[in-house]
This record gives sequence, C-alpha cells and structure tokens, in this order.
Amino acid sequence: MIKKLLSTIREYKKHMILAPVFVTLESVLEIMIPTLMAFLIDYGINQNNMSYVLLMGLALTALAALSLLTGIFAGRSAAIASSGFAKNLRRDMFYNVQRFSFSNIDKFSTASIITRLTTDVANVQNACQMLVRLAVRAPMMIVFALIFSFRIDAKLSLIFLAVIPVLGIGLWLIMSNVHPIFVRVFKTYDRLNNFVQENLHGIRVVKSYIREDYEEEKFAGVSQSIFQDFTRAEKRLSFNMPLMQLCLYASMILLSWFGAKSIVASGNNAALGLSTGELTSLITYSLQILMSLMMLSMVFVMVIISRASAERITEILSEESDLKNKDQSVPTVNDGSITFENVTFAYAKNTDKPVLSNINLTIESGETVGIIGGTGSSKSSLVQLIPRLYDVVGGKVTVGGIDVRDYDLATLRHEVAMVLQKNVLFSGTIRENLLWGNENATEEEIIHACKLAQADGFIREFPQQYDTYIEQGGSNVSGGQRQRLCIARALLKKPRILILDDSTSAVDTKTDELIRQALLQHIPKTTKIIIAQRVSSVSDADKIVVMDDGRIMASGSHQELLRDCEIYREVYESQNRGGALHE
Repeated sequence: MIKKLLSTIREYKKHMILAPVFVTLESVLEIMIPTLMAFLIDYGINQNNMSYVLLMGLALTALAALSLLTGIFAGRSAAIASSGFAKNLRRDMFYNVQRFSFSNIDKFSTASIITRLTTDVANVQNACQMLVRLAVRAPMMIVFALIFSFRIDAKLSLIFLAVIPVLGIGLWLIMSNVHPIFVRVFKTYDRLNNFVQENLHGIRVVKSYIREDYEEEKFAGVSQSIFQDFTRAEKRLSFNMPLMQLCLYASMILLSWFGAKSIVASGNNAALGLSTGELTSLITYSLQILMSLMMLSMVFVMVIISRASAERITEILSEESDLKNKDQSVPTVNDGSITFENVTFAYAKNTDKPVLSNINLTIESGETVGIIGGTGSSKSSLVQLIPRLYDVVGGKVTVGGIDVRDYDLATLRHEVAMVLQKNVLFSGTIRENLLWGNENATEEEIIHACKLAQADGFIREFPQQYDTYIEQGGSNVSGGQRQRLCIARALLKKPRILILDDSTSAVDTKTDELIRQALLQHIPKTTKIIIAQRVSSVSDADKIVVMDDGRIMASGSHQELLRDCEIYREVYESQNRGGALHE
C-alpha cells in the first residue's frame, strides 16, 4: 500500500525531500537554544557578566531567527508536497476509473468512488503534511534533546526513558482500538453519499409521492450511525491528551524535585552537581521531548484516521480493468457485420443462472435489425457485448469477422455508436454535447446529424440555438429532446454499427418513423440495431429478433414472426388493441 501511494508523488519529490531537511535544521537550531540559555544564566547572570549576557542574547536572537526561517521553508515545502501528492492521487484514481470496465465500476458504487476521491484523499493529504513535518520533527527533537540532556545529567535524563515506554504503549492501545471504527465510518460515508445522490437524482419522484419525511428519516438514520461511530472513536482518542499530560507533569515534578535537591547539595556549583542554568535547560528539554511526543500522538491519531482512507484509495489504484487490449490488437474494423456464436454471458462470474444463454445470431453489414422482448429479457445485455462493454463468459462475438476481444478497444468503440437506454447529456452547450461524437465535426455535419435525428427543429426554437446551455443531466430539455440529441451525437461518429437501445421511447410515433426513415436513407451502409418496446418501431427492419429470459425465441421478418411466433403476435395484437382503444 505504501509503495503504491508513494509512486504518485512524482514531480513533488523535491519538496517531499526538502521539507524534512528544513525540519531537521529547525530542530537542531531549537535544541541549541536551551543550552545557550544555560550558559547565559550560569556564566552571565549568575556571574554578573553583562558582556557575556549581550553575546549570548545576540546568539539566541540569531538562532531564533534562523529557526523561524527554516520553519517557514519547511511549512512551504510540506504544503506543496502534500497538496501535489493529493492532486496526483485524485488524478491517478480518476484516470484509473476511466479505464474501468462496467464490471469494475459495478464493484464500487458511484458514491464510494466519489468519497474516495474527496474525503479519503483529504485525509491522506492531511496525514502527509503532518508526516513530512511533525513525524520528522518530533523524533529529531526527541533524539537531540535526549543527547543534550544526557550531556548535562545522565541520571536525571533517565526520567525521560522511563516515561517514553508508558506513552508508547498507551498510544498503541488507543490506535489498535480506534482503527476498526474508522474503517466502518468511511463505509457508512459511502452509504450517506449514495443516499444523497439517489435522493437528488430522484427528487421529482420524492416530491410527487410526498415522501420527504421518509427520506429525512433515512438520512437521519445514516447520519446518526456516523455520529455514533465518530463519538465512539473520539471517546477512545480522548485518552490521548490525559496520557500526555500525565507523562508531562510527572516528568516535570520528578525533574524539579531531583534537580532542586542536586542544586541545594552542590550549592549551585556546576563542578559538584547541577547548576541553575542546567536545571532550566533540562526542564526546557523535558518540555521539548514531551511536546514532541505529543506531536507524535497527533500524528498517530491522523495516521489512524487516514489509514482506512489510504486502504480505500489503494483499492481504486490497484484495481485493473477486466477488459484489456491484446499485445497485437487489430487496428481496423473491416465492416459492420456481427455474429454471436454460442454466446453465454453473466454479470457475476459465479452465478448459476446466466443472463444470456446459447445465443446464435448473424447480422449482415448494413442490415437493420430490430430486437423486441419483455422487460428483463436481456436485450440491452446482448448489444452491450458488441462494443465490448462486457466480455462473454462463453462463446464469442465477432465484428467484421474478427472476435471483439482481438480488437483495439478504442478502435472498436469508435466504430460502434451506442445510444443507451439511459440518455446522458453533460453540462455545457448543445454544440459541446454533440461534439462528443466527433470533436472535429464541422457546423454542416452537426446540423446534418441533428436533422437526421429530428433535433434541428426544436434546437432552432431556442434563443441561443446550438449554443443553448444544457444543465447537468439535460434537466432543462424534455425526455424526447434528450433522446434526439443523443442520437445526433451518435451519428456524428459516422459509425459502422449504430445501436439504438430503446432510445426513441420518449418521442411520438410520427417522429420515431421519421428518424428511422432518415437513418435508412442516409446511412444505408451502417448496420443498425434497434431495441424497442413498440412493434411499429421495428416492423420495417430487415430482421426482427424476439427475446425472452435471455434467449432468442425467434427471428425473421415482421410477416414471418406474425405467422410463426406466438410471443411476437401477442405483443403486436395487444399494442394494436391498445391503439384502437386509445383512438
């Protein structure tokens, strides 16, 4: 895990190294100050030597100024290093998510990925900044302060060695009890973010069913769970400060007691025992040692919190896509022909019931194929195998006579345009959304694609026309308009294969027919696969495939299926009766 995280530092290595170097210099300078103070007291004030006092005063001022300067440089370097580290972490995580297959994304919820990119990275960033400063400064201060303390009085300095194990054991006990709680807390954060995302996405449904109170109760429940876990963790962490204070005050009392006895016994004669200046410096060193231990305890607390976050971040960074290019992948797609040969598919590898079973289907290049079937018949699952959004479990899918697993992924997906069941538009202008299909498309190509998709008419009615701003998710356009824009975007790719996954369900039958006729006339060489609930949307297709429960029940022309397929005939008659009643 540590190796994986450190590999993301990259261009910020310089600042990551400079910060500890400046911290070390700062620590050395601070350690020298108590010794100079002891000299000032013993050889200046006690001996009434004002020139020596002035000399030591200037030296102390210089040391304090240098310490301040190195502290500023250390803080600056640590800030740049930790911020850059966090930036690279977010970048690497996001880039890796972009390479995920659908099955990889299914493994992590959307809310969980968002939490890892935000809250978890912030925790690791804070821990990094503390580690490069405090985790370096504190040990340095302890080591140097112990060396100087033993130089002054080895026996009294043993007090520090007695206190450190007590504090270390106490901190270890706290850390071992708190870490599991924070692991659970961040999983609960995922649930909270998932709930909020779901609620905001479906806010119209919530309001239409007057379920605000129910949603508030759900939110309160998850929020209460986070509160209880954090409270439980903070109660354990609260023992940190009393333990520090116990060690600090115990050391001070013992130092003062034994130090005062030594001074009284020696008559403040350094040659015979401990001098006043040396006791003062020892007390200062004790404060530095114990404050450094307190810094370490703060680092431990932050490490406890960030450890769970670091593990979650590493999971994203270490996840490898299930779909990879072969070393010698095919760089071009010859034509739009498609075959399914004994295809079996399941979303979960260990499931007993596959989503698709024994699929055999041949589609010639340039054909228009309709796919019809009830909800849950796996129509969408079938077509998602063509651009290799998922890989088959058994059998194979070929495009242009070549197994889709042998193609370069980018090449294959460039030649397969897919308008998914859930139409997605991104925040930006209509033109910017359309250019997703082809970033180099000319104005004429954009307008032509929109005309084929029957979108140009309503776009012209907007005041800004093609520069009209689309809100996130396309919330300021209707469902039918959103579908037509997505079809136009797909057409701009000029693909060999066009898949419309129930993507005209929100438009009226007349517009649906106009879109199909435009596709037939203007892109005759493109293989077109149309998934629909309405028989009228596929009745003029070259071939219609009827699916049920993950199997192909029949295929043929509209007339052949009316004659030979009972399922198709029932759907056709029920829709016609519905149309007659409606009229």
